[in-house]
Amino acid sequence: MLSKLMNFLRACWWASPEQPDATGRQDGLLWYKDSGQHLTGEFSMAVVQANNLLEDQSQIESGLLSSHESGPYGTFAGIYDGHGGPETSRYINEHLFQHLKRFACEQQSMSVDVIRKAYQATEEGFLSVVTKQWPIKPQIAAVGSCCLTGVICGGTLYIANLGDSLAVLGRLVKATGEVLAIQLSSEHNARIESVRQEMHSLHPDDSQIVVLKKHNVWRVKGLIQITRSIGDVYLKKPEFNREPLYAKFRLREPFRRPILSSEPSISVHELQPQDQFVIFASDGLWEHLSNQEAVDIVQNHPRSGIARRLVKVALHEAAKKREMRYSDLKKIDRGVRRHFHDDITVIVVFLDLNLVSRASSVKGPSVSVKGGGISIRAKTLAPCGTPMEHNDN
Repeated sequence: MLSKLMNFLRACWWASPEQPDATGRQDGLLWYKDSGQHLTGEFSMAVVQANNLLEDQSQIESGLLSSHESGPYGTFAGIYDGHGGPETSRYINEHLFQHLKRFACEQQSMSVDVIRKAYQATEEGFLSVVTKQWPIKPQIAAVGSCCLTGVICGGTLYIANLGDSLAVLGRLVKATGEVLAIQLSSEHNARIESVRQEMHSLHPDDSQIVVLKKHNVWRVKGLIQITRSIGDVYLKKPEFNREPLYAKFRLREPFRRPILSSEPSISVHELQPQDQFVIFASDGLWEHLSNQEAVDIVQNHPRSGIARRLVKVALHEAAKKREMRYSDLKKIDRGVRRHFHDDITVIVVFLDLNLVSRASSVKGPSVSVKGGGISIRAKTLAPCGTPMEHNDN
């Protein structure tokens, strides 16, 4: 009797007439939400797992971008590509947007400063988790995550990034009818020469700050490819680069300044009528598709299910590189699957400029999707200055 009641309550709470697949759908290691409505248009989302534990985390939030009713309205998308474990990406998924809402509440607007403060608070929060868990779980010091976010608010698109996930805009060229791919996010990966040069300029006294390792892969201190992240405390705080951390993570020589940075690259774009959509995706997608290939796929196929289509095209490419069939790749279980491709997360956000122009004042139900489920939430607002519930454990 109790279980029937719980199922009934779940159906009432989670379901929505406008979104019959409100909780998304599962196909083996693939989860997808083919279509949904956000304040400024439609969206599509898909995630495929490769690691033993899913290290990619993601979310889309649409509605009030502040913890006060008079704050700004808009849409937030986040892609968090974890490495070394899922702890950091999960932490970001639970805390970054809440920090963003708090700072937007304080300023009563969205801004670069609000986003930068939200990233900083998230980094500091995860550092506190590492500090607490270090005595019993020292390896958490070597867990980190890329962090890509986009905020659409009042006709403006803010893009912030740490690591090598990408946000790519599809922009219509009226004269030709083509849709061009425009990369909006800066990459922080040592494979890029300009990034290596930046690392050398920041660490002029360390000739080994970036090292070419086997398979011609450039790595910071021979350990990690990205140069900016949330977490990876063992390369930011010397006190965590020691025993009992595994020897493979420990540096022989002590360091005085942080090797990796948590300062995001932030860019601001005033949206134009020709801006059609933005693809947010973890590096797992871009390993197999170019920016323009991804944009062409979105442009030339129906909106519904487009994120799932992008993931499947990437999986077909991954199978082709290993000279196997996609049907055979699908049979490979998580963990072992990581030898063929990484976790892949894609969010495609379509832009309806009529909605974008008035979204800062539009009121409606808040939509929240986190990589494997969706909720249509009633508005629960706290006055500015009210402490949010916070739990780092």
